[in-house]
Amino acid sequence: MPSYAELREILDPARTVLLTVECQRGVVGPGAALPELARAARESGALDNVARLVAGARASGARVIHAVAVRRPDGVGSGRNARLFRAAERLPVRQLIGSAAVRIAPPIEPAEEDLVVTRLHGLSPVHGTEVDALLRSLGCRTLVVAGVSANVAVPNAVFDAVNLGYTAVVPTDAVAGVPAEYTAAMIRHTLALVATLVTTDELLGCLEQPR
Repeated sequence: MPSYAELREILDPARTVLLTVECQRGVVGPGAALPELARAARESGALDNVARLVAGARASGARVIHAVAVRRPDGVGSGRNARLFRAAERLPVRQLIGSAAVRIAPPIEPAEEDLVVTRLHGLSPVHGTEVDALLRSLGCRTLVVAGVSANVAVPNAVFDAVNLGYTAVVPTDAVAGVPAEYTAAMIRHTLALVATLVTTDELLGCLEQPR
């Protein structure tokens, strides 16, 4: 764990971007496609903490990007080369472009200045999307990753951020997956090796301090 001074340097709002991962109504909202994951995100407090991070990042001057997974009604562009993708085709709630399912879920409140990046394919919110180009244009050095799920998209985003040269920060209480014990194990035994781990309170405390 870095010292407070080191953490403040890593979390310079001018060089930090918050990436929310799949915090959309069809994933973590009421009536979501994956009720167990939605329940975990809400009951653990992770979704509330993402909302706090979004508000705090904006207040500090750090940028917010919302990464949203979408599908076309005809399925074109979405892969079928993984069991997860094929299962998504049969779910009662589909993440269709323009539908309510792909809007950002409460209590997170998106703002006009936020950026929204959608993806049709793949497992990562970063690889193959506009995220890297946007981060470079924003002068980003530190990427904070929060949201769902700890099973797939969150670790993918962290690995891609590190591979692209960014410092990855994970607020451990703003990430959810299923089952809960797997999320804790993923954070402790995998993400801890490649990312800086903090709590939501620690992260907000660093962002809010005068520079």
